[in-house]
Amino acid sequence: MPQAAVGVSPAEASAYVGIDTLQEQTRVRALRRGYTFNLLVVGRSGLGKSTLINTLFKSPVARRKEGQEEPLPSTTQVKKVETTVCEGGVKLNLTITDTPGFGDHINNANCWEPIVSYIEEQYGRYLTEEQKVYRLLRIPDSRVHCCLYFIPPSGHSLSSLDVEVLQRLDKVTNVVPVIAKADTLTLEEREAFKERIRADLHDHGIKSYPLEDTAVHDDAKMKVRLPFAVVGSNQWHEVHGRKVLGRRSTWGLVEVENKAHNDFACLRDMLIRTHMQDLIDSTSDYHYENFRRTKLSVVPNGEDAANRKEEAQSKL
Repeated sequence: MPQAAVGVSPAEASAYVGIDTLQEQTRVRALRRGYTFNLLVVGRSGLGKSTLINTLFKSPVARRKEGQEEPLPSTTQVKKVETTVCEGGVKLNLTITDTPGFGDHINNANCWEPIVSYIEEQYGRYLTEEQKVYRLLRIPDSRVHCCLYFIPPSGHSLSSLDVEVLQRLDKVTNVVPVIAKADTLTLEEREAFKERIRADLHDHGIKSYPLEDTAVHDDAKMKVRLPFAVVGSNQWHEVHGRKVLGRRSTWGLVEVENKAHNDFACLRDMLIRTHMQDLIDSTSDYHYENFRRTKLSVVPNGEDAANRKEEAQSKL
């Protein structure tokens, strides 16, 4: 029989129900099931997408290995790699989806269509399974939870292609813009570039994550950093007796996880340590719900469900 806590009367101790154990029960169940996170990376070739993803998870989870060259596809393709990452008893089923061929051609008209189609196809698969009479107890979740959109470090502003693509992506998924290879810009150039990008996003009505209606701590501090100016590297260097990930040049070493050097640590913390569950929830509650509502509000013959309801009522 459990002993009464110090300073608690026997009557109060006997009134204990055990509701506070629900949190622990939820944690144990979640650990047993594992977690699923699906990340989409979009950007031109040569921006270090695979290197950054491998640096984020400190594991070779991205599609392309370091130094491996692949032929440029004639059109934008969608390729995904599924892997499992374990840390501290927590299992994460991770899917990295890459888009080779995006923005790499002279004519990039409609190069975003395979990407948007892929995202909506995953919503469609989930909706189909959800509507079955005899459905799985746990529907496999292949829905894209976050899209990292890589912006070239030009130092100017968003290109017309960037604006065109972001205006379509933010309607279907959580978009996080990042400035690739930020060590090619000076600190002054980087801040000015960020200001111009933020102005472009606002002027064109592009919504980046976190959305305005999310309520996760430190959102204000995080938004000041957007878009994240990042540096990725899989190379370890020794600095004052400690090992750090970094990129060495003739003038010095850029430490990947040093917030004074770049925003990689802020991006990592947001994606994994503070906002991963919110990214999953907002995908389900916002983007997927919009897709679901749109699909179910249209009947097979193309008529709007509301119009059909009004027509049926008029016949009564």
